Amino acid sequence: MTLQASRFEHTVTHKVGLSYSLYQPAPDPAVERWPLVIFLHGFGERGTDLSLLDIHGPTKLIRAGQTFPFILIAPQCPIPSWWPLETESLRALVDHALNTYPVDPDRVYLTGLSMGGYGTWHLAIQHPHLFAAIAPICGGGIPALGDRLAHLPIWVFHGAKDDIVPLSESERMVNGIRNHGGEPRLTVYPEADHDAWTITYENPEFWAWLLEHRRPAR
Repeated sequence: MTLQASRFEHTVTHKVGLSYSLYQPAPDPAVERWPLVIFLHGFGERGTDLSLLDIHGPTKLIRAGQTFPFILIAPQCPIPSWWPLETESLRALVDHALNTYPVDPDRVYLTGLSMGGYGTWHLAIQHPHLFAAIAPICGGGIPALGDRLAHLPIWVFHGAKDDIVPLSESERMVNGIRNHGGEPRLTVYPEADHDAWTITYENPEFWAWLLEHRRPAR
């Protein structure tokens, strides 16, 4: 019997106006539908060269040989846009993934770094019942809209010495959600600067936490 390996490919799609990298785990007869993780990259990886998506985050880990028990889609933000302006394109991408790949709709997760951290906050605020959990890294959003996320499992990460996106950006969002009864987790790395993502994505505890959640009932 020939075993099929996991697949990682660069896919260009015009159905949602975004190109993306796609990772699918090796087929498993015991798994009918897989969790889906949407990963939003940072400012420096915008453009039309999908190989830029391999520089940071889970896409980098996959290129290095790591396997994951979920489908990963990493879209690329076009220039001159940035993720908070692409929330409807990202929503369309999630719908496209649900209709195209064997995805469990109750186990869709969102994470991103830097500009992708901002995108994570903004997309979740616009579509708060789409995701089972989110994990913004060194990003920020609109604290006054924290009531929309109070039901959602959230783990936030930031470097204490970040001189690009201040730690206060994450703190404001966390406090805004807590003010509405939410219980987001905040991890601050005391010695980290802007790169709070390498240690986060290399931590198996992070992935275990993310995948343990299912979408809350509305």
